[in-house]
Amino acid sequence: MIELAPWAWVLLGLGAVVTGLSKSAIPGSATVSVVLFASVLPARTSTAAMLLLFIVGDVFALSAYRRHAHWPTLVRLAPAVVAGLLAGFALLAVGDDRLVRRMIGVILLAMVAVTLWRRHRAMAPAKGPFVAGGYGALAGFTTMVANAGGPVMAMYFLATRTPVQVFLGTSAWFFAIVNLAKLPFLAGLGLFTPQVLLTDLALAPLVVIGGLVGLRLAKRMPQHLFDRIVIALTVLGAVYLLF
Repeated sequence: MIELAPWAWVLLGLGAVVTGLSKSAIPGSATVSVVLFASVLPARTSTAAMLLLFIVGDVFALSAYRRHAHWPTLVRLAPAVVAGLLAGFALLAVGDDRLVRRMIGVILLAMVAVTLWRRHRAMAPAKGPFVAGGYGALAGFTTMVANAGGPVMAMYFLATRTPVQVFLGTSAWFFAIVNLAKLPFLAGLGLFTPQVLLTDLALAPLVVIGGLVGLRLAKRMPQHLFDRIVIALTVLGAVYLLF
């Protein structure tokens, strides 16, 4: 297991709980988990550890929301996501961590700005192959290099005015598929060390606890509050990645 100070374990535990919460209630909060893990662990170790915990959360999310997915949306996003994953892997293999994080921060802030501008102008929901392709490629790229695809997809679903239950169901299938696809890439870089695996084994029950709490929240949360929380958490995560 990774040797850490007690305060660092507290942050990792909180990050694990928020991971479960992000899978069952508030997708944008996954950025908080990424921030907490990145503040304690080296960048690549953090990426590997978060991926395994996200997969635990994916199982939980699928058990709750699998029937609410909108499959045409997933099919429409697939080609661009694959392209983004490959680009992210190439950058992860050779890129500088600081540059990558700042790049993702700028992408997230730009997406929030476009979403808010569209809503202020009362524009129709975003749709079309270019919209799906752009968001899909960015989601694949950001999820590969920093496990930060959640906010990108959150902005896509907000831009398309997707209802909460469909949002959660489609996100559940999307990230279950994408996260499993990322496993061989990160394994090929040698990131799944015994220490990472044992650490995740200790943290996995906290992901389940967060997921159970999230299920109760999702049933009581109105759409407008859901949207505002997702946007606020995305902005906070983007600012952290920038600075």
